[in-house]
Amino acid sequence: MAGRGPAPQAVKRRRNVDPTPRTKVTRDGRTRGPGLPAGVLPDGEEWHQQTKTWWSNWRKAPQAAAFHPTDWDFLLDTALMHHTMWTKGRWEFASELRLRVAKFGATLEDRARLRLDVETPSSPSRSAPAPTEGVVTSLSSRRARLTG
Repeated sequence: MAGRGPAPQAVKRRRNVDPTPRTKVTRDGRTRGPGLPAGVLPDGEEWHQQTKTWWSNWRKAPQAAAFHPTDWDFLLDTALMHHTMWTKGRWEFASELRLRVAKFGATLEDRARLRLDVETPSSPSRSAPAPTEGVVTSLSSRRARLTG
């Protein structure tokens, strides 16, 4: 006899719960990790200003709280690519750079794929003002103000 599929099981096998939990990090404004090392670049070269800014942004990023020393080493190698891109115009490094920073959640899309939620702590100054009770403007006085 035709039907709508097999009879329902007493114990369901499929669970619609996502097996990978989301990771939450809080934006706290702290600077973490090491600074860019001196003496790494050839011929006494200084780090490019764009790379200094880029590195500073990573040190202040909320996800930096979870970085291990090996992550910082990987980011330092990436900083060398970033520096080469900006100083020598070697833009062929851009695709590798994009892949590397995606592993750390550089963009909103990267963080969504990594299931990383960045929370901003609430402060009392940002909270909504408390509603004032008992203050009601009559409709006729409002109309009078608007019309004349």
